[in-house]
Parts: sequence; C-alpha cells; structure tokens
Amino acid sequence: MATGSESGPGSGQGRMWAAGEVYEPYVGRWSRLVAVEFLSRLGVPAGARWLDVGCGTGALSAAIAGRYAPAFVLGVDPSEGFLTYARRLTDGQTEFVRGDAQALPVGDAVFHAVVSGLVLNFVPDQARAAAEMRRAARKGAKVAAYVWDYAQGMQMMRCFWDAAAALDPAGAGGKDEALRFQLCRPDPLRVLFEEAGLRKVEVSAIEVPTVFRDFDDYWAPFLGGQAPAPAYCMSLAEDRRAALRERLRALLPAEPDGSIHLSARAWAVQGTA
Repeated sequence: MATGSESGPGSGQGRMWAAGEVYEPYVGRWSRLVAVEFLSRLGVPAGARWLDVGCGTGALSAAIAGRYAPAFVLGVDPSEGFLTYARRLTDGQTEFVRGDAQALPVGDAVFHAVVSGLVLNFVPDQARAAAEMRRAARKGAKVAAYVWDYAQGMQMMRCFWDAAAALDPAGAGGKDEALRFQLCRPDPLRVLFEEAGLRKVEVSAIEVPTVFRDFDDYWAPFLGGQAPAPAYCMSLAEDRRAALRERLRALLPAEPDGSIHLSARAWAVQGTA
C-alpha cells in the first residue's frame, strides 16, 4: 500500500516503493488475506461507491470489486509503479489514479465507504490524511483503515528486526517499525479517527496465518529492497547480510517439511462519517 509519505509507499524516494512485483511477495500477499476479513466487518451494501486511499498494489480494491458488487471503486496512490501493477486488476468498475493521501484528488462527500490498508503510519501528517478520508465520505459512510501490529503481532517482521538488532544494535534499532510507528496501536488509532470527527469509532484485531513454503520463501522478499526491513537488509555488506540470514534460519520455527508457520496481526479501525 502507499501514501504520500516521503519515506513511505509510493513516495518521492521512488526506489523503496516502486515495483508491485517486488512488494507482493513481501507484504502484499498477506495484506490480501487481511483485506477480506477487514471488509467483511464494515457492512457496506452492494452498489456503493468506494475510495481506497493508498491503494498500492490493489489488495483492497480487488477484494471490494470481487466480493461487494460496488457501483465504482477508485484507488488513489502516489506510486506509479504500484498503480501499474494494480491496473492489471482493473475492470469497468475500478479506476486507479495518482494522488496523495494528504490531499485526495476527489470531491467532498462523494463515497459511501472510504478505506485504507497499511498506509496511515507512513503518512507524515496522519491527522490531515484522516481528515481527508472523512471529507471524501458521505454522511453516514464507513471510514476504515488497518495497519500492522509491528510491536508484537506481525511475526515475520518481528523476527527479522529482533535478529537484526541482536547483530547490529545501533544500525537496526532506529529502523524497526515497532519503534518508528507509534500510531500502530489501538489507542492512537482510535484518537486519530475521533479527532477527525468520525463517530462510533471501534478498533479490533485481525490475525491471519503467514505460512512460508521454506526458508527461502521467507528470506527472498527481504532482498527486494522495498519497505523498511528489506531496505535495511540490502544496505548491509554481503557478509553481514549473510550473518543475518543464518541467524534467522536458526531462529525461525521450521516444520519437518521445511515450512515456516507464522502469523500476522493487524489493527483495524472504523468509524462513521
């Protein structure tokens, strides 16, 4: 997913969030699992107009189009690379346009549902993004978002950063999403939506399995360089990256067939405009 953040998905930095094909095996495949459960909790009827803020590679937009018979879905993202990937899913009811979460290129009170996945923590001005989501929503519309529980629940990243910090306390510590993104907890999410003027705000957990075929299936996405953990991984010298790889190989709980069974938890927040 993407935002208008200078260091987040789809940003001006470009390289970290440029290619959907690289992002998908890292996080996109797991976001698609969360999207299904997230949308099922909103109760939006068929025939609605949806806005997907920071649509990234199109996980939420695809789930909406495939399951909720929308009148229209608009995905907004600043990453042209991600939009190119998302447009492969486009049908007659789905459109993807370039834009910033902090200044959405839409009118006031247009949409019956405004949603966002794995985005808000990357936006520099989160309050402005939440206010923009509220502005785009019609009266009574659902406004909702989800973010990873970086501190405890997103195990694939938690394992990575714990191993990295053990080998490189000074270098890895400041890049860990759990330390950088204080928004990704229930109370800050609730406050963000309430202060945006949304009513009946609720926060809940969504947990999905993240099963890797083998260690290579876990490790290879970290070599793509997109998102904070892969970017840190690829910044390491080859010998230090190899040491991190072997530490993770030893620590991850492999099954007899070599598969690795972890889980990912997201915090989902929703309110009514």
